[in-house]
Amino acid sequence: MQSMMTTGELTSRRLVELYLERIDAMDRNGPKMNAVIETNPDALAIASSLDNERRHGKTRGPLHGIPVLIKDNIDTHDRMQTTSGSLALAGHIAPRDAFIVKKLRSAGAVILGKTNLSEWSNFRGKHSVSGWSSRGGLTRNPYALDRSACGSSSGSGAAVAANLCAAAIGAETDGSLICPSQTNGIAGIKPTLGLWSRSGIILVAHSQDTAGPMARTVADAAILLGALTGVDEGDSATRLSKKRAFEDYTKFLDKNGLKGARIGVARKMVGTDKRIVKIFESCLDVMKQMGAVIVDPVDVPNFKKLGKTEMEVLYYEFKADLNKYLASTKARVKTLAEVIKFNEENKDRVMPYFGQEHMELAQKKGSLHTKKYRDALAKNHRLTRKEGIDATMRTHKLDAIVVPSGGPSWTIDLVNGDAINWDMDCTSPAAVAGYPHITVPAGYIFGLPVGISFFAKAWQEPTLIKLAYAFEQATKVRKPPEFRPTASLNP
Repeated sequence: MQSMMTTGELTSRRLVELYLERIDAMDRNGPKMNAVIETNPDALAIASSLDNERRHGKTRGPLHGIPVLIKDNIDTHDRMQTTSGSLALAGHIAPRDAFIVKKLRSAGAVILGKTNLSEWSNFRGKHSVSGWSSRGGLTRNPYALDRSACGSSSGSGAAVAANLCAAAIGAETDGSLICPSQTNGIAGIKPTLGLWSRSGIILVAHSQDTAGPMARTVADAAILLGALTGVDEGDSATRLSKKRAFEDYTKFLDKNGLKGARIGVARKMVGTDKRIVKIFESCLDVMKQMGAVIVDPVDVPNFKKLGKTEMEVLYYEFKADLNKYLASTKARVKTLAEVIKFNEENKDRVMPYFGQEHMELAQKKGSLHTKKYRDALAKNHRLTRKEGIDATMRTHKLDAIVVPSGGPSWTIDLVNGDAINWDMDCTSPAAVAGYPHITVPAGYIFGLPVGISFFAKAWQEPTLIKLAYAFEQATKVRKPPEFRPTASLNP
């Protein structure tokens, strides 16, 4: 796109027009994926202004004039709403841009619109339907429209896969970026906690949440990743990134990046689905052929011990973080308690399929000074960091750990909620530790994408990008979606 704009073959305004036409054709009509919750009424004017800058010899970098979609839990101080998919926040205009949105605008990107998501980032009800929100409705998977786009960054994943934007921003607590990336057949990077600021994002839990790039290629994800790094005085976690972050991660795109790399196979996290295992083994064969040293197996301790304490932390932090966010806005609801009340009073519209059990449990929690919370958080960090990922990588002298990202998408079920039948959990160790995780396409099962994941210690994005890019270039697995009504009969 940059090359075409440089030669004058294309303008940013025309690019925005084409994407808006595609959103109208593929998202609102035609297949009706419903990935985009709102388009930016100022996108064309912004694009024209950036074209004018280019004509006068000014370009801001690789994102200049590039249309990007962002998840609807990220603040934009413009004419678009920020609602986290909730009717309780309908009409809410953020008082200021999120820090990463400021960076995005400064880099010259065109914010094309906002993407739908699992309401409140999938932290409302226990029997939730991924990709459904009371404000935005249901997002569908472009590879099979009766299948889930996963969540909670459902719209971002589906929109990127369906080419409704150049790239998108998602966000994750535990799996909310990696899962929709892998089930929609794209590349996704969950950064180290603190590489990107969380200021101006409606969080589930500040000890785990981070936004991250989602794109059709590792290279595009790397471009977006570098553009939004930076120390934010409003987010203390970003201070640690000062000497560890890069403004340009494309220099780590190395086709020979697997050569000599020591990659550990977390065999206990692979699961038993023979179809997934077959794809995974073929991926390992490619890595060996590319010169990687495959250490198989390695054990990531404690990955099955996180369930209770992780949820305990999420309940405490969700209440505290949401109350803090709402208090800083002019939204009609100012506390979690008021959100719960609004949902109950409007349950026919807000809760037709599932309830708000997670919210109700969070509301019962005390402050972040509570010993039970502090003990749970400390335990989580110990199990996933020093005694988890760090220990595994140190013991085996690894550059990264590799596992399948998940399985094929499940059929949408509004009656019973999500029916994920994967017997693996690749996202929790890195999510709870706050460590980086990248997924890239690995193969297909009945036409449905599955991915492969690389994760490592904190601040190892350069290594993960190098490995993922080399794998991607060696395999070139990704195929664009065909918007089938259901999964392909060809396995």
